[in-house]
Amino acid sequence: MNILVINCGSSSLKYQLRNINTQRVMASGVVERIGESMGQITQRSFPDKWPDTKDTEELPILNHEAAMKLMVSKLTNGVIQSPHEIDAIGHRVVQGGESFSHPVLVDENVMNTIKDNIPLAPLHNPANLIGLEQAMILFPETPNVAVFDTEFHQTLPRHAYMYPVPKIFYEQFKVRKYGFHGTSHKYVSKTASVFIGQKIEETSLITVHLGNGCSMAAIKNGKCIETSMGLTPLAGLMMGTRCGDIDPAFHIFLAKNKGLPLSEIDILLNKSSGLLGICRKNDMRDIHEARLHGDDDAQLAFEMFTYRVKATIGAYLAILGSVNAIVFTAGIGENDPDVRSMACDGLENFGINIDPTKNNEKTAEARYINTEQSRIKVLVVPTNEELEIAKATAEVVND
Repeated sequence: MNILVINCGSSSLKYQLRNINTQRVMASGVVERIGESMGQITQRSFPDKWPDTKDTEELPILNHEAAMKLMVSKLTNGVIQSPHEIDAIGHRVVQGGESFSHPVLVDENVMNTIKDNIPLAPLHNPANLIGLEQAMILFPETPNVAVFDTEFHQTLPRHAYMYPVPKIFYEQFKVRKYGFHGTSHKYVSKTASVFIGQKIEETSLITVHLGNGCSMAAIKNGKCIETSMGLTPLAGLMMGTRCGDIDPAFHIFLAKNKGLPLSEIDILLNKSSGLLGICRKNDMRDIHEARLHGDDDAQLAFEMFTYRVKATIGAYLAILGSVNAIVFTAGIGENDPDVRSMACDGLENFGINIDPTKNNEKTAEARYINTEQSRIKVLVVPTNEELEIAKATAEVVND
């Protein structure tokens, strides 16, 4: 069964074609700078019997319709012979609101509900809808499945997802904590439970997704009961360019003292803050390099970043009470031993002990990085959101 996974952004299109029966990735690609004067498509193909290939082409890509057609052209040029070989399409959709707690087969009602949730994700849901609409045009006989970033967090209890503001805002606009990166947290929690030899329904974890965007989840007996992102992906941890949690009166302070309109404040907090705002770099590899050369701002950014991860681990230990494992994932979480070490430093009294040798190993496989004396296991588990979306798509289609 061949499943095409699509992640349609405002100016980009990421895709992966996978055979879900054999778990073989047949091709993956990204279309970038859609709508600009010059765009680019890069595709890697992974055939059965000869070396994989990488193909990059620069050309104007006027809109998402052109991007989708270009994707089909690349896929049918050696990866598959016809679009009919694609059995189902799984779409990443950022915001499902309270409407979706599991992946769904897309129909007119689902499309309308995703549209209704645009106010909760004005930058993401419109682009996700474009991907869905174009897929239905280009693959009219192929089922489409929507997999939502927010669905995994729909098990949050009411006292965790409600905000302490007048309740009328929840009743009128559904203002509440939703959480994001749900597909990643779901995948790594299931993978971690298998790795430690426990049923997911009996496993309690703290999952730590650290990349350019960062979030954490407290998972009790397989269900998410707390997460760091909120109404939007701006909340929670310090991130590459997002500030994370700050005093909400900061908006008012900037408006009064700097004269900035809300639109500029929104851009500042989402695009110019976080690591970038502190040390002018948002790639942790560049920050480490700067730290080695005595850059005090880079050192400060590193300490702020890891401090907030550690503080959230502590909070989630209190919420969960009993924890089987802490699981690091995503670009920084999987590849940065310094961040992992610093985030867990000082937590020995909670039963968390990192083994420096294991922590510094370089491998793409899931592994333990804790000492034998550590009461709580600490794991690194590579995330695979495309695989999780593909599996969810197959389950919905075959149900």
